[in-house]
Amino acid sequence: MQSELWMYAKNSNRRLQSSFELLITMSFGLAILLPLVIIAFIQLSNTNSSLSSIEAQQAANKLSTIATVIGGEGYPAKELVQIEVPQGVAGIEIGTAADGIGHEIIFLVRSPVGLSYVTSYTPLNVSGNLGGLSAAGTYLVNVTYQQNCPSDLSIPCVYMLPEV
Repeated sequence: MQSELWMYAKNSNRRLQSSFELLITMSFGLAILLPLVIIAFIQLSNTNSSLSSIEAQQAANKLSTIATVIGGEGYPAKELVQIEVPQGVAGIEIGTAADGIGHEIIFLVRSPVGLSYVTSYTPLNVSGNLGGLSAAGTYLVNVTYQQNCPSDLSIPCVYMLPEV
């Protein structure tokens, strides 16, 4: 009877040792895998930010190209343009940061380190108000040549407003 108990205790200790070894092995595996998962999520976040910046650059270039064409045609040229605003855009500034007259189209894109500015230059004076187009989606923008720019009536410019 005592030998049977001893055998049972010995088998129980072996099962306990096997379970403990498996637990240790799983812990080491998780300790190695967890940092890799965190690094993967960080890289994915950076990739999404880069993709948003690339798409914002394409939209800004499209607007500046259309502005150059419209400005070259002169008054009363106008065109309705479809642009794709990517995820992560905080705002769009035309002309200057204060929506005055300038030569830049600026998309403010959120990134893991803050806001980044995606800019496209146009040789003509541009102005407008596209600040309300911050949600991702497809929008129509009116691009018109103005002899008297609404931002400064003494200067001609290419003016941009969202289609309502």
